[in-house]
Amino acid sequence: MGELFAGRYELVDPIGRGGVGAVWRAWDRRRRRYVAAKVLQQSDAHTLLRFVREQGLRIDHPHVVAPMSWAADDDKVLFTMDVVSGGSLAHLIGDYGPLPPHYVCVLLDQLLSGLAAVHAEGVVHRDIKPANVLLEATGTGRPHVRLSDFGIAMRKGEPRLTDANYVMGTPGYFAPEQMLGDEPDFPADLYAVGLTALYLLTGRKPDAEALVERFTEHGTPGAPEEVPEPLWHVIAGLLQPDPGLRFRTATGARKALAEAVEMLGAPGAGEEPIEVFDQLGPLPAGFGPDGPQRPAAPAGPVAPPLPAYPPPTRAYTAPQPVPPQPVPPRPAEPPAPQPARQPGPPTKVAVPVLIVALLCLGIGFWALSIS
Repeated sequence: MGELFAGRYELVDPIGRGGVGAVWRAWDRRRRRYVAAKVLQQSDAHTLLRFVREQGLRIDHPHVVAPMSWAADDDKVLFTMDVVSGGSLAHLIGDYGPLPPHYVCVLLDQLLSGLAAVHAEGVVHRDIKPANVLLEATGTGRPHVRLSDFGIAMRKGEPRLTDANYVMGTPGYFAPEQMLGDEPDFPADLYAVGLTALYLLTGRKPDAEALVERFTEHGTPGAPEEVPEPLWHVIAGLLQPDPGLRFRTATGARKALAEAVEMLGAPGAGEEPIEVFDQLGPLPAGFGPDGPQRPAAPAGPVAPPLPAYPPPTRAYTAPQPVPPQPVPPRPAEPPAPQPARQPGPPTKVAVPVLIVALLCLGIGFWALSIS
């Protein structure tokens, strides 16, 4: 079986890497379910503080992967999240290339919905990119995105853990103001959503610096070839280099996106169906859908076979039922023993003798009285 962490989490197999550590599929013995466990890979103070910040987030939203619980064991710590098995948007582009506009609109709407919940908690994600937007394995059904990896997220107003001149995040998805060292704010996350949208529609990682130059020189440039005009107006509102001209909230961007979807019309009949399949693969040996598969107890000694008897020589007749027998009456109890009689003369002899004696006694008393 896998390594047991803090007496509760059984690490099964590595499934990825996060901002501050490796991510494992693990069996939660208490909840009796598989979870994704992020294990801290370093023990320096800054990394540990980021870890504490991330596991402290409790955002309950269908399009956000937030930590559920945490544990510590010796010099390691981990926190757990839902297992999301469909890979990321980066996997999806790797499998299919550019995605159909209507499909991209569904993905963007869900991403903005989750980001609105994150911002409502006062949290700036700071690392939105295709690899951090996960997908449930829904097959060819409606996709379901989950915003993940809050390793460098921070609440507005919290002190920074790094120097102001050091930019945290993924190169290529920085907002211009991030490069200038401004305090993290919600519009920076929306800029990264715009870059992610371009990636989904074109199948190529956008050149953020070239985009800034185009917007600076031409205002809002024309739509790229792969992007429908109504959808481009929304994406351009996310990519404005000046944060004051950008969408201020994820909710506002969702409203504009809904209007653009109405203008796009029905999806094309020849669009290839997109399938989001399980990217994690089968569980390793020793683990099943219901948890670890413990080895069965060894079987006891096998009893020798019974000897074979010759077949009967005549047909077998089932025994007839025996009628119930009457219960014999209970014997009467013997009479109590009488006391033994003392030996003496028979009654026929004793009575006459007694009468004669009385007569003699009476005659004697009479004779005495005369004399």
